[in-house]
Amino acid sequence: MKTISENRCFGGTQGVYSHTSDVCSCDMTFGLFLPAEAKDGPVPVLWYLSGLTCTHENAMTKAGAQAWAAEQGIALIFPDTSPRGEGVPDDEAYDLGQGAGFYIDATQEPWSQHFNMWSYVAEELPALVAENFPLDMDRQAITGHSMGGHGALTMAMALKGRFRSVSAFAPICHPTASDWGRKQFGAYWGDEKNWRPHDATLLMQGGEFDGPILIDTGTDDQFGDLLGTEHLAQAMAAQRQEGQIRLQKGYDHSYFFVSTFMEDHIAFHAEALYG
Repeated sequence: MKTISENRCFGGTQGVYSHTSDVCSCDMTFGLFLPAEAKDGPVPVLWYLSGLTCTHENAMTKAGAQAWAAEQGIALIFPDTSPRGEGVPDDEAYDLGQGAGFYIDATQEPWSQHFNMWSYVAEELPALVAENFPLDMDRQAITGHSMGGHGALTMAMALKGRFRSVSAFAPICHPTASDWGRKQFGAYWGDEKNWRPHDATLLMQGGEFDGPILIDTGTDDQFGDLLGTEHLAQAMAAQRQEGQIRLQKGYDHSYFFVSTFMEDHIAFHAEALYG
C-alpha cells in the first residue's frame, strides 16, 4: 500500500492511499479519514460509496462529512467507484465503464477481468484497511449517494450482520426497472435472471434489513424518475422495515444536497454504532 497524501483534518487525518487490487486487476485508490480517537485505539467505521462519474475524491472534498465524523469519533472510508487505468475497458457514455462500476461483479466480456467492485468493497478493501489502520470492524455502517446509495443498500441487506445501519442520499432503489440499472446490468451480467441480488427493492421484498435505514431524496432531483424511490418505500412498508424515507423539498441531486443532510446521517449512524 502506498501513501499518496495525509492531511490534518478536524483534529484527525484525511489520507489517500493506493494499492494493487487482485480482484480488480489494477491499482485502486481510496480515501480514509481517521478521527483523533484513532490514536488511542480502534474506532467504528462508516463507508461512503459514491455515485456515477465520481472517484474517491468527490465525497471526500464535497460532502462535508469529516467535521461530523470527527465530532462522533467515526472513521470514514471513501472507495473509488470503478477500476481504472491502462488496459481497463471503458465506454463513451458516462454511465458505463470507468466511473460506473455499480458495485457488482461483472461476468461478461470485456468487463469481467476488472469490474469486480462488489468483491473489492465487500472483501478486499475491508481486509486491507483492517490490517493497516486502527479500525473496529465489529462496528461498521454504510452510506452512499445515487449509484453509491444503491451499493450501500444492497450490501447492507446482502451482507447479513456486517453493518449496524445503512443510509443513502438519492439512491437508485430499483435498478432492474430503471435505465440506471438495466443498461449496466445487461452489459456487465447479460441475462436478466442474474440481476435480482443487486436490486434494493427486490431484496427488501424478500426480507428486511436487521437495523435502521435512513434515506433522503430531493423533491427537485433531476434524476428522480430513474431512482425508483416509491418502489422501495412500498417494499419497506410491506416488510414493516425500521426506517425513514424523507423527501426534502426543493433539493436536487448535487453535493449541495448531500452536504446539507450529512450531519443528520452521521448522527444517525453514530447512534447505531455506539448504541
